[in-house]
Amino acid sequence: MNLLQCCLLSLLLLCVTASEDFDWTKNEKTSFYYGTFPTGFSWGAGSSAYQTEGAWNIDGKGMSIWDAFARKKGKIFLNDTGDSSCEGYYKFKDDINLMKDMKLNHYRFSISWPRILPTGLKSEQINEKGIKYYDDLINMLLDNKITPIVTLYHWDLPQVLQEKYGGWQNVTMVNYFNDFANLCFDRFGNRVKYWITFNNPWSIAVEGYETGEHAPGLKLKGTGAYKAAHHIIKAHAKVWHTYDMQWRSRQKGLVGISLTADWGEPVDITNQRDIEAAERYIQFYMGWFATPIFNGDYPQVMKDYIGRKSGQQGLGASRLPVFSPQEKSYIKGTCDFLGLGHFTTRYVTLKNYPSSLGDSYFADRDLAELVDPQWPDPGSEWLYSVPWGFRRLLNFVKTQYGNPMIYVTENGVSEKMLCTDLCDDWRMQYFKDYINEMLKAMKDGVNVKGYTAWSLLDNFEWDEGYSERFGLYYVDFRNKNKPRYPKASVQFYKRIISSNGFPNQREVESWKRKSIETCSSSNQLLAADPLIGHMEMVTEIVVPTVCTLCILLSAVFLMFLLRGRL
Repeated sequence: MNLLQCCLLSLLLLCVTASEDFDWTKNEKTSFYYGTFPTGFSWGAGSSAYQTEGAWNIDGKGMSIWDAFARKKGKIFLNDTGDSSCEGYYKFKDDINLMKDMKLNHYRFSISWPRILPTGLKSEQINEKGIKYYDDLINMLLDNKITPIVTLYHWDLPQVLQEKYGGWQNVTMVNYFNDFANLCFDRFGNRVKYWITFNNPWSIAVEGYETGEHAPGLKLKGTGAYKAAHHIIKAHAKVWHTYDMQWRSRQKGLVGISLTADWGEPVDITNQRDIEAAERYIQFYMGWFATPIFNGDYPQVMKDYIGRKSGQQGLGASRLPVFSPQEKSYIKGTCDFLGLGHFTTRYVTLKNYPSSLGDSYFADRDLAELVDPQWPDPGSEWLYSVPWGFRRLLNFVKTQYGNPMIYVTENGVSEKMLCTDLCDDWRMQYFKDYINEMLKAMKDGVNVKGYTAWSLLDNFEWDEGYSERFGLYYVDFRNKNKPRYPKASVQFYKRIISSNGFPNQREVESWKRKSIETCSSSNQLLAADPLIGHMEMVTEIVVPTVCTLCILLSAVFLMFLLRGRL
C-alpha cells in the first residue's frame, strides 16, 4: 500500500469515527437510577453581580450597560432595576452562612467589571473599595471551606466602554477585557483557583446585539451577534493565554468558559433531515463557541449556511467573520474545563427560511423549534422540564469535544406566580430528575466534576425583572432589608449533597416529604413579613409625618395666641 492509499484510508476512518461519535437514533429514557457520585464531587449554587449585589452606585462603582438599560422605560418588566436587588453587597456574610448551612462545596459568583474599574480601563482608575468587597467575600468563603468559582464577565460591561467604543462590536474590547482579567488574577488569583471568562456568550451576542432584549439593546440583525461573538471568543483566548503564561505556574488555577445550551432533539429520530436540523440547532447554539475553543474554528455547518445565505443576499463575503490561521491555532485548546449551563430541551425539525426575508441569526439556521405540551412548565415561558435532554447534551459534549472536564455551572427552574408558597415541590422534582440524568451521564463516561444549582437566591431576572424566581431562597423584595426565607428545595438539595446522590429509593422518597414539612414554618414567617413591613412603614413614615403635623399645628396655634395678646 502506497502513502496516498494510507492517507485516504486514514481519512476514511476519521470520517467514519466522526459520524459514529454521537448516535442520534438512540434516546434511552431509562428509569430513575439509585446511586451516588464519586468522592470529591463538588456541589454548589450560583449567582451573578448585577442580579444580586445591588449598591449600583456605592463606593465608587461605575455604571454598567445593565444600569443604563434598566433605566429605559419598557425594557424591563414593570420597569424594575437591579439598583438594590438582593443587597448582596451588604448581606454577603449572611448569605455565606446560608451556604455553610447547606454544606455547599463551592459558590459561583461574578466580579462586576465597573465595580473595580469604574470606566472599564485599568489605566484610568482602580477602585480599591470594590477590590476590598471581593477580597472579603473570597476570604470568608475560604474560611468556611467553600471554594470560590469566579466568573469574570456575567454581562455587566462598563457603560463607558459601550458609549465610547460600541462594546463587543469593537475589537478593542479584547485588550480591555484582558487588562481587567489580569488585574483580577493579580489581586485574587492567590486564592481563586477556578476562573470562568464569560457566562453564556450566546445570550450576550444574540440578545444584546441581535434581538435587543438585553443590554445594550442593539438590533443589528444578521451581523451584530456574529461580530460580538467573534470578539468574545478572541477575548476568551487572550485571557486564557495571559493566565497560562503569567500566572498558572504560581497560582496553579484553571480557566474555562461557561456555555449555556438547550438540547435539540430531532422530531423524528429516523428522519435524516430532522437529525441534521437538530445538530444544526446545537452547533449554532453551543458549537458556535465550543468548536473554535476546542477545535480552532467555527462549526462547518455555520460557515456553510451563513456563507450561502450571505451570497444569496448579494453580499461579497459571509456575515460570519473569519479567523486567520494564526488566530485558529491561538484559540484552539484554550479551555481547562467547560462550564455548562442547561435548563431545557426543544424538539427540532427542518424549516427553510428564504433569503428574501432578510438576514437574521434565527433565519440562518433553517429550523423550527417545538415543545411537547405534556412537558411540565412551572415558570418561565421558555423553560420546560425535560430531564432526559440533559443526559443527551452531556453525552454530545463528551463525543464532540473529546470528553472535557465539565462543571455544570447553571441548572434550575423558576416559578412565575404572585403567591409566596415556599413549598416548591416542582423545583424539588426538577432537581431530582436533572441531577439523576447527570449521574446517568457520568455512568456513560462523561467527565462531570461538579454541579451548580441556579440560583442561591431569587434575584433580578434580567428583562423579566423580579417576576421570575429561580432561587433556593425566597427574597422578599418588598422589604428594604431583603430578608431570605428557605424554600423546601433548600432541605431537599441539602439531602442530595449530604448523601452525595441518591442512596436508595426509600430514603430518597422520604426527602420530599420531610422538606415539605419544614417549609410550613418558613411560610408562617413569610406571612408575618407584610405585617412587619407595615409596622416598619408606620414607624418610618407615618410617625414622623404625624410629628411634623403636630409641630406645624402647634406653631399656628402659638401664632394665634400671640396675635390675641397683641
